[in-house]
Amino acid sequence: MRGLIILAVVVVVALVAIGLVAYTVDETQQAVIVRMGNPVRTVKEPGLHFKWPFPIESVHTFDDRVLEYDADPEPIYTKDKKNLIVDNYARWRIEDPLVFMKAVRTRSGAQSRLDDIVYSVLREELGKHVLLEVISENREEIMVAVTYRCREQAKGLGIGILDVRIKRADLPQENEKFVFNRMRAERSRIAMQYRSEGEEAALKIRAQTDLDEREIMAGAYEKSENLKGEGDAEALGIYANAYEKDPNFYAFIRTLQAYEKAIDKHTVLVLPPTMKFFQYLEAGTK
Repeated sequence: MRGLIILAVVVVVALVAIGLVAYTVDETQQAVIVRMGNPVRTVKEPGLHFKWPFPIESVHTFDDRVLEYDADPEPIYTKDKKNLIVDNYARWRIEDPLVFMKAVRTRSGAQSRLDDIVYSVLREELGKHVLLEVISENREEIMVAVTYRCREQAKGLGIGILDVRIKRADLPQENEKFVFNRMRAERSRIAMQYRSEGEEAALKIRAQTDLDEREIMAGAYEKSENLKGEGDAEALGIYANAYEKDPNFYAFIRTLQAYEKAIDKHTVLVLPPTMKFFQYLEAGTK
């Protein structure tokens, strides 16, 4: 019985001793060993580790994952004196826990320092650009520059800033209506300019079309007149050849054609029968 008691005491003492000198680091964590109040080394490998017993050395753990900093919306002025309410956030991580502990000690302390750094850089960088660049045209380039500058300033805190982004950029309530009216007026001016340019282009197209139409009609008329002239000349040639072959028969045919056009059942002619026009009629009655 006494032996069991001694064994139990030895086991308890051993466990206590191990608890004083051993510690574990989780995969999502990194640790800083503090010796007599001074940070001395960093442990980033997960697993079981050993240290001097408390109070000689103590262990302080920090998150090794990507963290998010979400700032409250703050007013920022652009280069063209527009007031924007900017809501931004940043993704960061503790890269050097030893420096981090010496500089800011806790995560809340880091958030406070990040607030100063990000807002200061964001305000300075946005102040170099006009409103339109901030909200649409150069927003990506601006945020790349902001991220780089924030990263450089946060290195001394043991913090690595991965990205800084603007979640939302709004105009103050009292300025929205004024700015929107100006935007509408600007868009209306551009639309009117496009309409006037379109009307000018349409007039040019219509004028060119009318000119082309007149040229085509003139060319067609000239060609038709030429064809008519060639047809008349050919017809006259045929008539002349026919006349040369048999003048009397030609005169007879032409007179009959004239009768057909000049006389019908409704026509009454009062002319002396001795006229040459009626010579074939007169010969037919004999």
